[in-house]
Amino acid sequence: MSDQSTGTVRLEECIQRLNNGDSTARGELLNMTCDRLLRLTHRIKDSYPGVGRWEQTEDICQNASLKLYEALKDVELNDARHYFRLAAKKIRETLLDLARHYQGPLGTGANHATMPAQSPGDSFVASPLDVGEMTNNPRQVAEWTEMHKMIESLPDDSKEMFDLLWYHEMSQDEAAKLINLSVRQVKRRWRDAKLQLAEKMGNSIPGT
Repeated sequence: MSDQSTGTVRLEECIQRLNNGDSTARGELLNMTCDRLLRLTHRIKDSYPGVGRWEQTEDICQNASLKLYEALKDVELNDARHYFRLAAKKIRETLLDLARHYQGPLGTGANHATMPAQSPGDSFVASPLDVGEMTNNPRQVAEWTEMHKMIESLPDDSKEMFDLLWYHEMSQDEAAKLINLSVRQVKRRWRDAKLQLAEKMGNSIPGT
């Protein structure tokens, strides 16, 4: 059994314990996936240069993890697939809140220019449709923020493709196994999801 499969099995076992009333499983879920959550936070944060100037990835991840921890009190998870999607949602919500805080008319970052990343670890993230570069242009920053909002509004199947393939950086093969589809079906859903996003954004995808 591959490391990916083993990890998913352990995650499923922890989810089952949580659903059976074992409250300690909430913390274990976060511990088991902390590295993944940190990578996910860094990936999304990079499309918010106005937030990245003021907030460290670790702090954002901690805040998002607290939101996720609290959500697990009230949400009965179906499986690992459900957990990964919930994690992506909470990190998106955290960064959207921070973007509103810093980039609003009275925000800390409203009158400051954000400098381009200087190290490989802080490099900007590619757009879902093309490769983009770090931008200081307020219009581009607003477009990235709008893109994340639009992803949240996509039909569930399409939003899942962004959750798993773009936010969590799973391979199409990994995603296919997780949601019990063929790789061909995942490819088709991913293509359709990107087209739907482009249509919602008037074909103005950041970085293209």
